[in-house]
Amino acid sequence: MNIHKIKNWYNRNNIHVKAWAFFIIYEVFITGLIFGIWSTFGNHVFHYALNISLFYLHAYGIQKILNSNLRFNIWLIIPFVLLELVAYLALAYPIDYLIAKTIGTGFKTALVFNKVYVLRALWRALYFIGFSTGYVFLLNSIQERRRVQKLERQNLVNTIEKQALENDLVQSQNNFLRSQINPHFLFNTLNFIYNDARKKAPLAADAIMNLSEMMRYALKRPEASELVPLSEEVEQIEHLINLHKLRTANTINFNLEIEGDLFGIRFPPLILLTLVENMFKHGNIAHSTQPSIVHINYDKTSLSITTINMINEVKKKELESHHVGLENIDKRLNNFFKDKYSFKFYKDDINRYFTEIKVEIDNPLAGLN
Repeated sequence: MNIHKIKNWYNRNNIHVKAWAFFIIYEVFITGLIFGIWSTFGNHVFHYALNISLFYLHAYGIQKILNSNLRFNIWLIIPFVLLELVAYLALAYPIDYLIAKTIGTGFKTALVFNKVYVLRALWRALYFIGFSTGYVFLLNSIQERRRVQKLERQNLVNTIEKQALENDLVQSQNNFLRSQINPHFLFNTLNFIYNDARKKAPLAADAIMNLSEMMRYALKRPEASELVPLSEEVEQIEHLINLHKLRTANTINFNLEIEGDLFGIRFPPLILLTLVENMFKHGNIAHSTQPSIVHINYDKTSLSITTINMINEVKKKELESHHVGLENIDKRLNNFFKDKYSFKFYKDDINRYFTEIKVEIDNPLAGLN
């Protein structure tokens, strides 16, 4: 039980123990090497016990004075220090005397209580009082910094919560306003901006056109329970790729590959678009040697959709949420195709991420059933 208590005490105070051990070893060896004086072990034990006690006594007293509610508490430090010096001197000489008479000090000169001894003892006491005062102010500074950091974190949390509420309000307002906007007016305006920008800024005009087409598709998009022409989903993928190419000055390495005629093939909306958006969000689409690929193949009996991209190491922690989105895609595919589909996602040895959808086709003109 006593050993357990000692271990707990050491775990709580190991920094203090190591600091004092380093200080004592340093001071003893420096004094010995410079002055050629090596005191006895017992002399060191008693003197450092006295000095370390003064250190913590002063720290405790200063902390109490600073934390008191007295109006002039700072001026109490002066009489407190004077009292400490008197007490130190009153203890130091009797201890030195007993050591000299019993175990010896190791010094060649005799112990004499004179002006030199008093000044040396007072200097030693002020030396440790100064260290102790710095220790107290360092602790107070750390505590104050932690208090400020805690307040800053709380303010940040409050700000985020407030911003979230404001965003929800703005979103609600935007949803309401969006429901009031005439889509024809919106697209006519975008068309005007496109025609005006086409001569002056062709790249911006292309971005406007791609964005306009995606917005038009989003507004007329059917319910999630309905099927849409797969060719329309492919068009949205092309618009999305074009927008990213314009945004990144064509630095992305992204290929859209289609084999077979997709005419008449109907597919659940947003699945393909979600897969491609995930590639841009979680993948390294600017890899120089490993392009990101969307491959769609229709061979009259089955449809396969494969995506390949390098994993973005910076966003690797987000892959968990990415898997949740893929699981939702799997549920939607199951709702439409039951046992006539397969969906897999995995990564290979060179850090590429794959998704694979395969669907059996009964009657393409009627959709995938």
